[in-house]
Amino acid sequence: MDSQPTLDFQNPEEDGALTLADYAQTAYLEYALSVVKGRALPDVSDGQKPVQRRILYSMSRMGLGFGGANGTVGAKPVKSARVVGDVLGRFHPHGDQAAYDALVRMAQDFSQRYPLVDGQGNFGSRDGDGAAAMRYTEARLSRITSLLLDEIDEGTVDFIPNYDGSTEEPRLLPARLPFTLLNGASGIAVGLATEIPSHNLREVADACVALIKSNGKLSDEELFALVPGPDYPGGAQIISSPAEITEAYRSGRGSLKVRARWKIEDLARGQWQLVVNELPPGVSTQKVLEEIEELTNPKVRAGKKALTAEQTQLKAAVLAVLDVVRDESSKDAPVRLVFEPKTSRISQEEFITTLLAQTSLETSAPINLTMVGIDGKPTQKSLRQMLSEWIAFREVTVERRSRHRLGKVQDRIHILEGRQLVLLNIDEVIAIIRAAEDPKAALIARFKLSDRQAEDILEIRLRQLARLEAIKIEQELKSLREEQKKLEDILATPASLRRLLVKEIEADARSFEDPRRTLIQAEKRAVAEVRVVDEPVTVIVSQKGWVRTQKGWASERAAGAAAPEYSFKSGDALYGAFECRSVDTLLVFGTAKDKGVRVYSVAVASLPGGRGDGQPITTLIDLESGTHPAHYFAGPSGAALLLANTGGYGFIASVENMISRQRGGKAFIDVGEGEQLCRPSLVGGASGAEPMPPATHVACASAGGRILTFEILEMKALPKGGRGLTLIDLDAKDTLAGAAAYTRSVRIEGIGRGGKEREETLEIRTLNNARGTRARKGKAADLGFKPTGVVRVL
Repeated sequence: MDSQPTLDFQNPEEDGALTLADYAQTAYLEYALSVVKGRALPDVSDGQKPVQRRILYSMSRMGLGFGGANGTVGAKPVKSARVVGDVLGRFHPHGDQAAYDALVRMAQDFSQRYPLVDGQGNFGSRDGDGAAAMRYTEARLSRITSLLLDEIDEGTVDFIPNYDGSTEEPRLLPARLPFTLLNGASGIAVGLATEIPSHNLREVADACVALIKSNGKLSDEELFALVPGPDYPGGAQIISSPAEITEAYRSGRGSLKVRARWKIEDLARGQWQLVVNELPPGVSTQKVLEEIEELTNPKVRAGKKALTAEQTQLKAAVLAVLDVVRDESSKDAPVRLVFEPKTSRISQEEFITTLLAQTSLETSAPINLTMVGIDGKPTQKSLRQMLSEWIAFREVTVERRSRHRLGKVQDRIHILEGRQLVLLNIDEVIAIIRAAEDPKAALIARFKLSDRQAEDILEIRLRQLARLEAIKIEQELKSLREEQKKLEDILATPASLRRLLVKEIEADARSFEDPRRTLIQAEKRAVAEVRVVDEPVTVIVSQKGWVRTQKGWASERAAGAAAPEYSFKSGDALYGAFECRSVDTLLVFGTAKDKGVRVYSVAVASLPGGRGDGQPITTLIDLESGTHPAHYFAGPSGAALLLANTGGYGFIASVENMISRQRGGKAFIDVGEGEQLCRPSLVGGASGAEPMPPATHVACASAGGRILTFEILEMKALPKGGRGLTLIDLDAKDTLAGAAAYTRSVRIEGIGRGGKEREETLEIRTLNNARGTRARKGKAADLGFKPTGVVRVL
């Protein structure tokens, strides 16, 4: 029995073998490319994905044109199921629902700026309602599809075999305008995504004409003046600055801020209401209503026992201004959201700002101009590249159309010249046909006709031999020879080709242009400012991370007395009491093993008050797995801190640099392996009953008992964070116990014999003895205990 052949995966070069890894890689790449080019991304040439192209071509074959452009009567719509069946059977062997979904989207005027399908029946709504089943809805092509399909039989594009080879389908559609920009596209592929917004037809046409006339030398400023921004189907207002829009168009990627448009309707007795009639792309009235419901009637989040402070605060802020919201959208008013204020005395600007800031009435619209280029490669392109590639495609299309038409004209001239010769010798021709055994050969020999002309003469009807026919032939020949001359000029002269392009683009723009719907006007993004009474408070933080506030400042409440006593849970103690104001920020420095330090920010106004134990700080922020709070600081955004780590490195940063809107905080401080963050030290800018003057020096103490002081001017400010500069030169086994900025004195904290906590205050004279320059070793200090921290006193 013969042995079975085996593949050698260890030596792929032998016997043409292929490793499993190489095979998997090749197969996956082929699959990924198939998804990218065959499903998800539009083509820059006609702006269609394969399924859309197949639907349009199939409907054209079925005779479902809109009509009316040249006086023809439009086709009667047919059931969508019939269209889907023809598409699946001939061109697109995939799921019927996927094909129907694509058909539905092309019929939705809120999804496409210029719908390509004229749908009758329920084709869904912008609120997310699905279309009726395909057996109920009817469809035909819209009028604008003539710009995609009219030239398809004129030799303009290549045809390829369909999936089973039974017929052919167009590789592309001969688009007369760049539909990639007109209707945009959205899709997700393997490793690629696209989000192309829709644009105004007249603006895009003007940009194409300007590029053609300037031969591609149009400046960016002139181009972006012609195409100032997207034109969404639902209108709305783009509030991003012209510079932001320009940068998105120049790079092919960006994000625009878009907000709803509204009007104020005055009611009786001085009352008024806000009516929203245009929404940003991707936003529905239902979505806005759900957001309002979530704000005014919030649910307890998973893993929480009660509403968070943020939820409670937002609920109070919205209910303070909003009384009623209702959806009055109808057939006559596709979008009509009515918001009634709590009282007519509420500022309209405040009312609008609250709604914009807390709902999707103001949102971001992405731009990602990724598509399949004319070279067949999926690429992210700029606006200029998109238009330039479409113009190149259109030039080739018109050239092919002209060459195809020239061939037909020349063939017709050839036929007519043969007929003209026959009419001049009609009696002789009839005699030859009657007498000759092979009339075709006899005619060719006698009149030097071509085979094509002789065949036509033999098939000609007697009625076409009348004298009137000779006049018609002469007129048609004259017209065809003029057309031939024009076509040859177009094919031979690039300038003539460009003039024809411009003429056709301008004619199409006049036929299909409409006013811009989306207003472009830069505005500041709405920010809901929660009004907080600016008053002195003391933020109390325990060593185990429980936090609370007390009104007033501790030093004022305990004037002339010892430091105030605070109660904590058993086994807990005070980390720090920060005198600040209610409008300030609490910073939480979270550390994880062998990772950098993340800084989390919490508004002091959102901290719990009262006489209890407070609230765990972990309920107010989202700590990463393995991260735990290490240090804290509360103060104004202008306060500056000295941030040092046990590796002997440090820098200065302000509270403002470390504030983050995200509950997950921001990575800010880099530490080496085995290093930890030391307690942050105030440099200056904090508030309090007795605010400290700006620090002038820095004191560093190592765990080995060495102290170094130097001027704070030697430090470096890092607004974006980092590791910083070397503060003190440490021995191999030594670490930095702490560093503090100071003016006159610091307190060294540590542990003495028997584990007893010790501390010693060093005045300026003693500190001057350890004076040096940054990154020196410093001097050994006879403290009698091992330092663990340095705290600024004055």
